[in-house]
Amino acid sequence: MRALTFAPGREGTLDVREVPDPERDKGELLVQGLALGICGTDRELAAAEYGWPPPGRERMIIGHESLGRVLETPEGSAFSPGDLVVGVVRRPDPVPCGACGRGEFDMCRNGRYTERGIKEIDGYAAERWSVEAGYAVRLDPSLESVGMLVEPASVVAKAWEQIERIGSRAWFEPRTVLVTGAGPIGLLAALLGRQRGLDVHVLDRAPEGLKSRLVHDLGGTYHSASSLTGLGGIKPDVIIECTGAGQLVIDAMTATAAVGMVCLCGLAAGGREHRVDAGVINRDIVLENDVIFGTVNANLRHFRDAAAALAKADSDWLERLITRRIPLDRALDAFAPAADDVKVVIDLTA
Repeated sequence: MRALTFAPGREGTLDVREVPDPERDKGELLVQGLALGICGTDRELAAAEYGWPPPGRERMIIGHESLGRVLETPEGSAFSPGDLVVGVVRRPDPVPCGACGRGEFDMCRNGRYTERGIKEIDGYAAERWSVEAGYAVRLDPSLESVGMLVEPASVVAKAWEQIERIGSRAWFEPRTVLVTGAGPIGLLAALLGRQRGLDVHVLDRAPEGLKSRLVHDLGGTYHSASSLTGLGGIKPDVIIECTGAGQLVIDAMTATAAVGMVCLCGLAAGGREHRVDAGVINRDIVLENDVIFGTVNANLRHFRDAAAALAKADSDWLERLITRRIPLDRALDAFAPAADDVKVVIDLTA
């Protein structure tokens, strides 16, 4: 079968190769790969910025934003051939740590977790793949063309879960959320905000165009800007920061309403310095009982929450998030971002 493989730590090794068919272990599903979403993580892996191959191997299959259809199931499985599924990315460490031992492997404490397509386990960029039934999530059939969005949506489903858990420390009825960044994570964060009945604002550098129309069609307000100045005095109850831009991160810390919350979902590049008045930030956070926290990855329940959220969303709106579909034999084209990209998808059947 064909698969998109690379040698972690070696730039320029990404290519489509013939690899052996997956061997389905006891308790695993055999799945026909349908599509794969590509994100910044995949591009960083291809650029040899990080990545860990399976023990004893040089190459591995990339890909963590999966979508497939079940071909075979283990005896007694809750799945059936023909089911539309996605695979969870992370697996708990073998020790396990306290968090992994309680099923909270997205909060692993010792870093010995593994991840499909990223760390020590083959990913989902293949014409066929296998997955443990306990790490697969069944999708509504309506998501057949957009189900690869479940993985990025799981990241923001976790973010919203954490926001609501932290908010429950006191009376919590947020009205306004500001999302910084209108990439897939930001737009999906906005979608889940609207599903919660919030007044949603999205800030992005892109001028009026597809991203602004997507926000407007959600019922949100789009701000074309690179900073938080000029937002018309908006003091959001929640900010979900999805850019990783250093100055935006710093500005967000003092931009919420009292008892506000800043959830950091973006990853900042190192090596850039910013002038910061730490005293002002400290006083604002302390005197207003604010919270700033980071979140990454997702658990099984977050995948399920994401699948449910997407099944409730407007299917045409979700389709518009996917700006390019690339056949597997031209998969490397998906790693060269275009100016108007939102989400690029590899068609594993073409």
